[in-house]
Amino acid sequence: MSGYLIGLAGTGIGPSLSPALHEREADELGLRYLYRRLDLDVLRLPIGEVLAAARIAGFDGLNITHPVKQQVLPYLDEVAPDAAALGAVNTVVFREGLATGHNTDATGFARNLTQGLPDADMDTVVLLGAGGAGAAVAHALLSLGTGRLIVHDVDATRAGTLVSALRRRFGDDRALSGSLDDLRDADGLVHATPTGMAAYPGSPVPAESLREDMWVADIVYRPLETTLLKQARERGCRTLHGGGMVVFQAADSFRLFTGVEPDADRMLRHFEALEGKPAHAR
Repeated sequence: MSGYLIGLAGTGIGPSLSPALHEREADELGLRYLYRRLDLDVLRLPIGEVLAAARIAGFDGLNITHPVKQQVLPYLDEVAPDAAALGAVNTVVFREGLATGHNTDATGFARNLTQGLPDADMDTVVLLGAGGAGAAVAHALLSLGTGRLIVHDVDATRAGTLVSALRRRFGDDRALSGSLDDLRDADGLVHATPTGMAAYPGSPVPAESLREDMWVADIVYRPLETTLLKQARERGCRTLHGGGMVVFQAADSFRLFTGVEPDADRMLRHFEALEGKPAHAR
């Protein structure tokens, strides 16, 4: 029987469902699988040292989360093409002495959006957040056919850097920097910052900026009911929480770690059992 030692590195990861999702699916597949949290707030070590320690300790891989999806890049031996294009890594595989970075956030978000809001209009979409998760979401949205993506971040330089990368890959007319004022004409809003997580309560958007004819997607899943999504529903918007995204990115990471195909539908059912709510509630 194969055995795997996997970790999750980031801050504020106590509530993460990743350990349970990975270990339950491994049990179903007959794999020995141990998934451990490597909380950077507790360890008080930079991501480079945590990565080096995990490699020495015999880990088979790490999931990487906020706020080090971009910071981890210099410490990797290889980066898969999609992750390199995104400039962010959420999955590191240790194999044959090499640490290889991948990104499953983009595929996870894309699958969640197409299943959770299959008929969403995407002529104009506003994206809040240009960090590692935001970069993955941006590439996913444009790959799915978003006509014009407007990126807003409190760090204007970071937003500009992401927009430049998007233009190089998708064309100059499909991505631009903007502000919350652009919500007036947007078909949809995607939120990709930590705001709304248990450790970062609140909403990044004034409720009055939301219109009933727009959709709102949040990548946060702990809690599923973020302040932003509550506001959006109260304003009549269609909404999508981050539960499906975390399941689908976990399934893609599981495949990279083990080489074994997971059952994503079964993982969705496990998520629903853990949360008591559907993975595509809207």
